[in-house]
Amino acid sequence: MAFQTGLEGKPWYFGVLAGLLAGGALYYGAHVWLLKPKHKQLETQEAKLASLQAKIQEGRAAKQQLPRFREEVRLLEVKLDKLLRILPARRNTHDLLRRIRSLTEQGDFELLRFTPGAEVDQDFYTEWPISISLQGSYHNLALLFERISRFSRIINVEDLKVNAFAKGNSVHTLAASFRAKTFVYKEAEPMAEEEVTQ
Repeated sequence: MAFQTGLEGKPWYFGVLAGLLAGGALYYGAHVWLLKPKHKQLETQEAKLASLQAKIQEGRAAKQQLPRFREEVRLLEVKLDKLLRILPARRNTHDLLRRIRSLTEQGDFELLRFTPGAEVDQDFYTEWPISISLQGSYHNLALLFERISRFSRIINVEDLKVNAFAKGNSVHTLAASFRAKTFVYKEAEPMAEEEVTQ
């Protein structure tokens, strides 16, 4: 039994028209069910590729900037180190006592009292007063204050009281008492976990 198209006995252009219609239907079906999904997948992959290439370019740009960032960090660390000498984050009681005692010995003083007082909290620093009493000469007292002013750490001299001695056998001509006020930097406390997650 032969295959019948239904076009037997019709003019030739009916066959051409039927072929075109069948070809169009096949093309449409292939486009909708095969090519269009593949085309969308291709667009998605191209977008991902473009995004990855942009990130690669950002990474390369950051890599080129890395030496500059490292140098900036190094300079900031040097600056922080200098600032922490001026306004340290620790009291360093023993070091400060040793240095002041050394200054009084150089100036031929007799250190009578070195009493650290209670700290007073301020915004970003803490005041730390130290009461000092000593005996010596006026000239040496001026030298002591001049040497204290050369400390890298900030030390203010307050409430200076000077009393003269009556002439006697002592090499010391005056008694001085004052409060040396220094400062301690309060390091920022780490934020609580709830604040970080909010």
